[in-house]
Amino acid sequence: MNARAGRIGPNAITRVAEAMLPQLGAVATARIFASAGLLDYLERPPESMVDEAEVTRLHRAMRAAVGPVQARALAFEAGTRTGDYLLAHRIPKPVQWLLRHLPATLAAPVLLSAIRRHAWTFAGSGVFTAQAGPPVRLTLRHNPLCAGITSDEPVCSFYSASFERLFRVLVHPRAQVRETACEAAGAAACAFEIRW
Repeated sequence: MNARAGRIGPNAITRVAEAMLPQLGAVATARIFASAGLLDYLERPPESMVDEAEVTRLHRAMRAAVGPVQARALAFEAGTRTGDYLLAHRIPKPVQWLLRHLPATLAAPVLLSAIRRHAWTFAGSGVFTAQAGPPVRLTLRHNPLCAGITSDEPVCSFYSASFERLFRVLVHPRAQVRETACEAAGAAACAFEIRW
């Protein structure tokens, strides 16, 4: 476990709200946030790390309210928005320029190193590992987004989309992320492969 266990960056809440509002409307979005006990976040979005239990409750409430197919789509949109936020506000422009101009086989390990260093911001109490590949392989054990969810298929499209957006912009425009195993479906860890 990491030193900041149990906390996750606010994107896992704020970007979900941004994805929900245009697709579900204000009333349905408020209902979902209220059922997760997070209605205040719609009026005052969090600006610092939040308890991973809040993120877990929101993603579970979204899934219960709209069903697994639409929840996956909303989470994917939220993950893409998270990637865009990171590109706009967290990854320095000179670093982005450098990664875009390196061959993908060199850019991928550099980006993975940065993701590993900042995994505490999205993994919470989970344990994140990464292997450069090819293909790039990522794992997240004790994934907060899977807590209390049982599914026949992977449910971590929020993470898939975040990784895919970063890799498409910074490593290769045809990068695709596929979740190959998921704790919600009974796996020991959530696993992702990135290919281009």
